[in-house]
Amino acid sequence: MIRLSSPPGSTRGRLLLLTAVAATTLAACNRDREPADAPAAASAGPDAAVTPADAAAPMGFEDKTPWADVKLTLPEALKAQTDLHARLYAEEVRKLRQFTEGAQGELTEAGAETGRPKYENTVAITAAAETGKLFSLKRTAYDYSGGAHGNTLTSGLLWDKALKRQIGLADLFRSGADLTAVDQALCSALNTAKRARVPDGDSITFDSKPFACPRAAATAFVLTPGDASGKAAGLTFLIGPYQAGPYAEGGYEIAIPATVFRSLLATAYAGEFGGQLTRTGDVTPAPAV
Repeated sequence: MIRLSSPPGSTRGRLLLLTAVAATTLAACNRDREPADAPAAASAGPDAAVTPADAAAPMGFEDKTPWADVKLTLPEALKAQTDLHARLYAEEVRKLRQFTEGAQGELTEAGAETGRPKYENTVAITAAAETGKLFSLKRTAYDYSGGAHGNTLTSGLLWDKALKRQIGLADLFRSGADLTAVDQALCSALNTAKRARVPDGDSITFDSKPFACPRAAATAFVLTPGDASGKAAGLTFLIGPYQAGPYAEGGYEIAIPATVFRSLLATAYAGEFGGQLTRTGDVTPAPAV
C-alpha cells in the first residue's frame, strides 16, 4: 500500500499517486523487454554477475584474494565479434567468481587444515583460426583446487559469425554423416603420438581399458589453419590428461587434415575448408619452461 502525506483528494496527493503508478508500470515494461537470461547487475559479492555494458570491452579479468588467485585473458581477435565477446567475458568471469567463493568456503570451513596453499584458476583463451563464416577459439584452463598438483584442460569454441551463435562438430557435417573415417584417423594419429612419448607403451583402441581412443564427436576441437588464407585446413582434437593415458603422459593435440572428412562436410561449411596443414598428427605445444 502507498501512503501519501497529503489528503487523498488534494492535488499534491493525486500527483504523487500518478507518479508512483507510472514508475511501477515502466519498471514492469522494462522487465518484459529484457531477455530471460540477461545477467543481473554487478555487485560486490564474489559471485556477482557481469552486466552487458561491462562485458563489452574488457580483454581480461584478474582477482587475488586470501583464498584464490583467478585470471582471464582474451585474444585481440575477439574484439571484432562483439556478441561473442560480451557473452564469453560474462560467462568466464562468473565462473571465476564462483571458483573464488568455493575456495573461500573450502579453505575456511570448520576443521580445514591451516596453512593450505590458496587455490588458483587461470583461463587463457586464444584465437585458433578464422574463416569467412567461422571463428574458432581455444580455451586453456589451469585449475589448482588442492592436492598434489593442478590440472590443465583444453577445450574449443566454434562461432558462426553470420548466425551469431556457437556451433558444434555435428553442425559442420551433413546430417547423419558417418564419422568412422575421422575416428580411425584420430585413433591412429594418437597412437603414433603415444609411441613417440612412451616407446614401450601399449597401443589403445576404441574398446581398450583403462584408456581408449576417443570418438571425434565426443572430443573437443578447434579449426586449424594451413597454407590457404581464410580457410581451415583441418581440425585439431584436444585430448586431456587421463583421457588417453596416465596423467604423467600429459594431454594430446592431434591435427587431422580436411582431406579425411571433406566429403562429409555440410554444404553451408564446405567452402570454409581448403589448403594443406603445415603439420599433422601430434601438434601438442611444448611445455612452458
